[in-house]
Amino acid sequence: MADQEQAELRLAAARLRQEHEDYDAAINAMIQVGCEALKIQRMKKKKLILKDKLSKLEDQIIPDIIA
Repeated sequence: MADQEQAELRLAAARLRQEHEDYDAAINAMIQVGCEALKIQRMKKKKLILKDKLSKLEDQIIPDIIA
């Protein structure tokens, strides 16, 4: 993989990581305020989708090596 591609993947992973943390903070704030459970559940689902995308990107950056 070219250095440029790897740098782009790392940048995208960093963005997703930050967005994931933002969702986490938003969910905690919603829980504190007593927001609807359905809205909180939807936010958690979006957060999980971001986590899956992040995992896929990290797998591209550091592929599994079978020894």
